[in-house]
Amino acid sequence: MIVVYLDFDKYQYDVHSLFKAFYPEEDVMVLAGEKGSFPEKEALISESDLIFELDNIENTDKNDLKKRIYKELSKKCKKELPWGDLTGIRPTRIAMNLIEEGKTDEEIWDYMKNTYFVSDEKLSLCLEIAHREKEILKDIDYENGYSLYIGIPFCPTTCLYCSFTSYPIGAFKNIVDDYLSCIEKEIDYVAENFKGKTLDTIYIGGGTPTTLEPHQIERLIGYLKDKLDLSHVKEFTVESGRPDSITREKLRAMKKMGVTRISVNPQTMNDETLKLIGRRHDVKQLIDAFNLAREEGFDNINMDIILGLPGETSAEVTHTIEEIKKLGPDDLTVHSLAIKRGSKLYEVLHEKEMKGELKVPILSSINNTVEMMKIAADGARDMGLSPYYLYRQKNISGNFENTGYAREGMAGIYNILINEEVQSIVALGAGTVTKRVYGNGRIERCDNVKDVKLYMDSIEEMIERKRELFK
Repeated sequence: MIVVYLDFDKYQYDVHSLFKAFYPEEDVMVLAGEKGSFPEKEALISESDLIFELDNIENTDKNDLKKRIYKELSKKCKKELPWGDLTGIRPTRIAMNLIEEGKTDEEIWDYMKNTYFVSDEKLSLCLEIAHREKEILKDIDYENGYSLYIGIPFCPTTCLYCSFTSYPIGAFKNIVDDYLSCIEKEIDYVAENFKGKTLDTIYIGGGTPTTLEPHQIERLIGYLKDKLDLSHVKEFTVESGRPDSITREKLRAMKKMGVTRISVNPQTMNDETLKLIGRRHDVKQLIDAFNLAREEGFDNINMDIILGLPGETSAEVTHTIEEIKKLGPDDLTVHSLAIKRGSKLYEVLHEKEMKGELKVPILSSINNTVEMMKIAADGARDMGLSPYYLYRQKNISGNFENTGYAREGMAGIYNILINEEVQSIVALGAGTVTKRVYGNGRIERCDNVKDVKLYMDSIEEMIERKRELFK
């Protein structure tokens, strides 16, 4: 365990995140106050634990404190982090803000290098993406526009690494129509309260939206088209995701209803790993689903892969990239695995650790590396895809990032909007979060409950939460 004592109640989150970045396999405890004033917590501390004391921070600037910690930990651990002392999840937002202030690339480079110790490689990537995002978003109506997210919280099975709201479709099949009725009530709210505003993008995610039957897909999108003005929509995505949920009839239903962008996600092109992470489909099914989507006329198909999956090395990542090249997606999102405490993968690994079956700490059982990141990045560029957005997560393997690559004109606009937080997003369905972005940059949120049956039982309250947020 790593125990950090702060002599002032300030910056605990940033301090915890920075220590965790250097010691990903350790539990980190950050305590504010004088050492010895936490008897119940100090009982958990053993002589073998590492103790750090940070004094005189009351009047210290946060960036100065993080620089001080970073330098000490970098020296102690004999390593540097690719993103330096940045602990936030949106590094490109810093670069975009500076671009909007009129700063040159050289000035931005110097600022981020000297303030956050970001590596040259990540600085180059960050600047490239910031400029591309600015160009992609130039026609988005921030002030009078909004985007719409609809969550379908059902999946064929739950992947072990997933922490999103997800329920097995087999057990919930009989309530799907009633769930859609609740979504329709939320759509009615949007139609009434966002009349006259510009709807820029629609994203139906999950879960796995293609667990819906063709007639249910047509019902949902048909209701959207009847109630909302879709004439200005620049992108309509359905995250088809799981190949074992895709059929020709569902693809035809989506195409018929005006969907312009879909996802067909392998995560890996190695059958053994797919079994391990609970995907319940094989590589052949993925290839067949992708080709089926092309046959049905989809010309903007995203694929997701995850680096750092248990047991995978550079050889497996290379194989995945080479197989994806044969398919030629229009958009490739490269994720670094983040083991979240709410995921079944964490539970499985934690159980094995407790039983002594896991010979290394949980975070050592996954392994993303600089070499893997380079294999994926080079492979994406070989396919003619350029990086257009990135974000980071807590407990992300290798302290790296998730990056989206796309062909010219095929970038996922919604992905940028949700990550850069520059436009309000109205979210419908169980477990979703609505975000209101004010003109001055202030952001307020309201959430829908995660439990699908509770969501359905309290749908009027969910709508009222949005009404309060946007009144």
